[in-house]
Amino acid sequence: AWGSYVKFEMRQGDAAASRAVFERYITIHPTLRSYLKYARWEEKQEQVAFTRSIYERALIELNDEERESQRLFTLFAQFEERQREMTRCRTIYKYALDHIGRDKMPELYQEFIQFEKKFGKKDGIEEVILGKRRLQYEEAVAADSHDYDTWFDYIRLEQAEGDLDRTRDVFERAIAQVPPVLEKRFWRRYVYIWIHYALFEELDADDMDKTRAVYQASLQVIPHSHFSFAKLWIMAAHFEVRQKDLQAARKLMGQAIGRCSLLGKEKPFKDYIHLERQLGEVDRCRTLYSKYLEVVPTNCAAWGHFAHLESALGEVDRARAIFELAVGQQTLDMPEMLWKQYIDFEINDAKAEESGAGRVRELYERLLDRTKHVKVWISYATFEASEGGGIDDCRSVMRKAYGVLKDEGLKDERVVLLEAWRALEKAQPIELQQLTEVSKLMPRKLKKRRMVTGDNGEDTGWEEYFDYQFPDDRVAPMNLKILEMAHKWKENRASKQPLEPAKETETDSGSEHKKQRVD
Repeated sequence: AWGSYVKFEMRQGDAAASRAVFERYITIHPTLRSYLKYARWEEKQEQVAFTRSIYERALIELNDEERESQRLFTLFAQFEERQREMTRCRTIYKYALDHIGRDKMPELYQEFIQFEKKFGKKDGIEEVILGKRRLQYEEAVAADSHDYDTWFDYIRLEQAEGDLDRTRDVFERAIAQVPPVLEKRFWRRYVYIWIHYALFEELDADDMDKTRAVYQASLQVIPHSHFSFAKLWIMAAHFEVRQKDLQAARKLMGQAIGRCSLLGKEKPFKDYIHLERQLGEVDRCRTLYSKYLEVVPTNCAAWGHFAHLESALGEVDRARAIFELAVGQQTLDMPEMLWKQYIDFEINDAKAEESGAGRVRELYERLLDRTKHVKVWISYATFEASEGGGIDDCRSVMRKAYGVLKDEGLKDERVVLLEAWRALEKAQPIELQQLTEVSKLMPRKLKKRRMVTGDNGEDTGWEEYFDYQFPDDRVAPMNLKILEMAHKWKENRASKQPLEPAKETETDSGSEHKKQRVD
């Protein structure tokens, strides 16, 4: 009825009367639908100012639910866009999205994005895209507040924008999400947020007091009775070093050693020793190494580094004593590495002392009492050839090693030893070489077959393998007899076989072969 009334007045050519009808209409029926009809009518009359005023009145006079309608803001913004009022249009979009919320107006937000793509400048487009990504991250962390990867992405987004307050706010929200489970694997990403936060305050915000507070807060949050993070302790200590507060740095490193050593972590020891060595505090390094080796006496790397420290300082006797203590331990994680370091140390010292070669030989003999590994024998012989008594002593070691390996039945090791022996002989001047002795000991390589037994104990077939036959090995009489008979059979077969003609078809050859097999 109201629409018909307006049309009647328009047919009479009285626009003012039609406007009065619309005013009565929105007064009696103050709904979004009535205001939008009124605004569309004014726009058809090309009354831009009246149209704009009606949209503005709707934002004031309608109830809260209709005033926050996406449709109202969308139509208002589209009207301003048609009038080429881009600033007004952008203001409407931003007002709605900021005051009502992007999550409540997804369609309006999409309209805003399209508007910026069409009419916005580069900064405006980037701001819209940034806002869209912020909304996505907010939705993601609202769905799972312990998704630390999403928090990291959100933090990087704000850091890239350079807004310190926004970035700090996201950091604070992220670190508030403490993992609910006391298992270290669930805490790793969370702790990296703390580390990232501290670096942000130090490097980006340049706030050293805030950085120190972040490190202290992070160390208080971690349940050290269950697990700890050496990296966090070390980074906090290094920060204090950069602030030239060595006392605070040492205090932190001492706490780290106390906390982490109970959990079997060695990294705080290594970093603390490295720090004191850089500062030239040798006595502190010695104290730390002593404490380190009390906690983990099986660590060969720690023993070696301690000895090398003393060696670098020219304290040869101290270094030798440390090596002696190390090799005397009942249990070591890598004893072969430690023995090698000890021997190399004595070899280097032997170059400066005439009697040093004797200590090296003594070490090799002590090591050979523990293990008869072929590499130890080769290393011993190589030392004699290059630094020790010369090629004659080298040959003596090789002969002794060959005899030991032969008695233990280690064929592969004997081959490795002979190859190394031959290489050492070839490295000598021609007049000193004695390759004949080595050549006589070199074995023949034989291909053999053996039955393979499966896991169920049944034979699964034959396999080929290589074996070595050494000239000085004793062969069983039965084996000799079998070999002799086989050799005679082969000679008889060769003597009885007639001389074949020069031209022979493949069929004849095949028949002759079959005939010989039958015979």
